Amino acid sequence: MFNLFKKKSKESPKLFYHTDMHCHILPGVDHGSQNIDQSLEMLRAEIDMGISHVILTSHVTAETFENTPETLTAAFETLKKAVEEEGLPVDLDVSAEYRIDEYWNREYEAGHLLPMPGNRILLENSFVQELIGIDKMMFDLQVKGYRPILAHPERYRYYYDRKDRYKSLHSASVKFQVNILSLEGYFGRGARETALWLIDNNLCDMLGSDMHSMDHAHIIQDYIASREWRKLCEKYDLPKRIINDREFVQR
Repeated sequence: MFNLFKKKSKESPKLFYHTDMHCHILPGVDHGSQNIDQSLEMLRAEIDMGISHVILTSHVTAETFENTPETLTAAFETLKKAVEEEGLPVDLDVSAEYRIDEYWNREYEAGHLLPMPGNRILLENSFVQELIGIDKMMFDLQVKGYRPILAHPERYRYYYDRKDRYKSLHSASVKFQVNILSLEGYFGRGARETALWLIDNNLCDMLGSDMHSMDHAHIIQDYIASREWRKLCEKYDLPKRIINDREFVQR
């Protein structure tokens, strides 16, 4: 989709930042990587794109992936050992992508969170409708010292005709993370156009791969080698505006 007019560069495509803060590379805990070999292959793809710091953000959702800090940390230690044995030049941190649902409510109330560096929390909204009380929840998180990031806001269709909600959430100190896959068109025209609108309106703070598989990695590699990506980066001066590296200082 949206690939007809993209021309690849002769050079190996590199991202202009070095921290991927949204991906599903941790093995065996959600519908991303299923084993260590897949995780290592995906990390090699990240490294090839210039990434040297990966924050592993597996799904935490009711019924499907009811992960805990313990389950995620156990998988992280296994992956970290494999990365060290392979000698891969990448730093890893473990966190999660928290779907705001009944399981999140229980874990949040119990204090069972695994935040990113800097006490950032990556939150996924419902894909069906905006959750009642989301503004209060974002405020309460900040009162407790957490710093919320809304994952891929361009994918929430109920905001497409209510773009004022994007502005009100963002103005309440909620950072927005846009998927590179959305910019490529992977999630459809609506997500792509909304991602571009967010960038045009200075509402995109971070970019993430949201990589679940090597298929995603290949799509991203092709896209960042395209003229379309280069023009987007130049038009909006994205290397200065995207805060991945500034927000998550590499060890």
